Amino acid sequence: MRPPVSDLPLMLEDVTVLARDVTILRDLSLSIAAGAPTVLVGPNGCGKSTLIRLAMGLIVPTFGRITWGGRVESDGSRRGMVFQRPVMLRRSAAGNVAYALRAAGIARNERARRLADILSRVGLAHLAGRPARRLSGGEQQRVALARALAHDPEILFLDEPTASLDPAATKGVEDILRGIAQSGVKIVMATHDLGQARRLAGEIVFMLRGEVRECAPTERFFTAPATPEAAAFARGDIVI
Repeated sequence: MRPPVSDLPLMLEDVTVLARDVTILRDLSLSIAAGAPTVLVGPNGCGKSTLIRLAMGLIVPTFGRITWGGRVESDGSRRGMVFQRPVMLRRSAAGNVAYALRAAGIARNERARRLADILSRVGLAHLAGRPARRLSGGEQQRVALARALAHDPEILFLDEPTASLDPAATKGVEDILRGIAQSGVKIVMATHDLGQARRLAGEIVFMLRGEVRECAPTERFFTAPATPEAAAFARGDIVI
């Protein structure tokens, strides 16, 4: 059998994004390869969310190009995404995931097994029948992760997935993300939480004013940043 087509490495080459003549991203180049999670950090408005949406394929660059595994076109079937505030369907937690499995084209005779496996993977088996809209914020984020896993993605994008969660719920989501990463899924995540970046990242991408200013292994970024701006941000100083 031929191996499945990979969307990695993900390459952004001289990408610029304009919105009504406002530059959101400027001449940005970045390579994202398989391996430990890549975490995007930087002050609010630096372009992290736009970069995530570009890499997912939700928006297209004004200039420059994006390639997935060397291809300029990809159907997105190997990519999944979780937003900061996911929308829950008017059905149970299990019903939300079952809907995603159907949408992913999973064979009917496989769905029950996959549903049980995914709910267990995100720690929701005991809440399978609970209406998703009545779940806590952390539980809803687990439902969103389960839906994203329904089509067995190669890359999982997350845009500030724990920004509105309390510490206990944040820890629960982080534990799930570690398990997902250990299973071989490439995680690309934007966060404002430097502690979270330390805990989860294999590499840090530091963004400022729509540009990538530094890309480095996590330990090196925090102990020996290459630019004054990155050093100030890593210390917790305000950088604009």
